[in-house]
Amino acid sequence: MNFKELEEKAVKFRDERLWRKYHTPKNLAISVAVEVGELLEHFQWETDKEILEKVKNPKIKEEIGDEIADIIIYLTLLAHELGIDLDEAVERKLKKNEEKYPARENKTARDR
Repeated sequence: MNFKELEEKAVKFRDERLWRKYHTPKNLAISVAVEVGELLEHFQWETDKEILEKVKNPKIKEEIGDEIADIIIYLTLLAHELGIDLDEAVERKLKKNEEKYPARENKTARDR
């Protein structure tokens, strides 16, 4: 599924529940921040090794996946309300990053 398809599904879901009046850019941006906080709770006080071990539990992996999905959904709705095409924005940003951080310049001796 691309971002356009995701946007259509998220907007349809929202509109069927008459939630559009709550989905202002400010409220959606705040909702993204709230969901990121909920995602971070899964990682607080854990080492990377502990997190990778913890996510082997299917229930915890699903919980983390749900938080990531909530973030993506809110970001998609925010982009919709602001008239931002996410497919174009992501492609454009990746191109900018490629130009700003060429692969050959970022390799360290450890990475080779």
